[in-house]
Amino acid sequence: MSDRRDPICGMTGTMERHGRWFCSERCLAEYERHPVRASRKLSDPWIWVPVSGVVLAIAGAVWSGAASVSAIYRGYLAKIGLPLFIGLVIGGLIDHFVPREYVVKLLAGSRKRVIARATLLGFIASTCSHGCLALSMELYRKGASIPAVVSFLLASPWASMSLTLILLGLFGLKALFIIGGALLIAFVTGLIFQQLARRGLLEANPNTTVLAGDFSVWQDIASRWRDHQWTREHLLDDARGVIAGMVPLGRMVLGWVQFGLVLSSLIGGLVPHGVFDRFLGPTVAGLFVTLAVAAVMEVCSEGTAPLAFELYRHTGAFGNAFAFLMGGVVTDYTELGALWTNIGRRTVFWLLVITLPLVIVMGVMFNLWLPGEGMHVWQ
Repeated sequence: MSDRRDPICGMTGTMERHGRWFCSERCLAEYERHPVRASRKLSDPWIWVPVSGVVLAIAGAVWSGAASVSAIYRGYLAKIGLPLFIGLVIGGLIDHFVPREYVVKLLAGSRKRVIARATLLGFIASTCSHGCLALSMELYRKGASIPAVVSFLLASPWASMSLTLILLGLFGLKALFIIGGALLIAFVTGLIFQQLARRGLLEANPNTTVLAGDFSVWQDIASRWRDHQWTREHLLDDARGVIAGMVPLGRMVLGWVQFGLVLSSLIGGLVPHGVFDRFLGPTVAGLFVTLAVAAVMEVCSEGTAPLAFELYRHTGAFGNAFAFLMGGVVTDYTELGALWTNIGRRTVFWLLVITLPLVIVMGVMFNLWLPGEGMHVWQ
């Protein structure tokens, strides 16, 4: 019982059931549907993802019909392999060294700086969309303001540290516009939510508590640094702690990354180029079709990054790629359902009303200002 990690998503559990800890009712229900999921060795993404990746990478050498799919898959691996690994390491460092109390402390209050902090902390949270949803709900239960929770939720999956490195590997420096756009939308949405809260148009958080006024994050950091022992044994303990943080994060994202890579490779190798130009091109209609596709796809952020790049690779519609990424989290029915159940329907309503127009406007602007270079072919 000392390990409180959720066996489904890897987050820290808050509910004890069946001799395990779960972060949410959703993960508990998933475990009850598949109670041996966590114990199956071959179901561990750290095992099946590398094995399936090797098979797909060499399939083209064995079967000529798979040559184009294998080539595209190897191209994606070359682009995101190292950034993905670095992102997992950063996530492990954050998991081991950054106490959750810091996040709660910084998300209290109703000032604009709280929204800025929530957006920044969402950026460094380094977790997938489902993982950040559990963290957001935990912050809500601990008394974080609803505007801060919304900004954190919007910033976490599409502008996380791990996804930033993957996007840079795929899009190059243009990825900075995706990151900046996601952070800007998260920040603006949070500010608007603060105004709605002041006018009584949002639900009230019944979990709001008065935080200890004498707690200082910087003093706590200084105290931890001063008391930290730099012996070989403690450094090894830190290394094991970082790895312990990487493992569940990898379980959260590796499977989705592989799903996105495989699906993108199949689309790139089998779907004619004209289909992309006709239905998902850099037009207003293409932008709305892209948002509709993103709405029905419930895939982790790291998994949709390759799909967004595949869309951009074929059409050159950078704004559509951005809308596919950002629109996915805004319309993700799992997240909307969790917000509806745990916070309230008014929060869900205003999230859609405010954020979707911002995504559409920014997508149109990106299509006009950042035209693509056309089709890229990987051999």
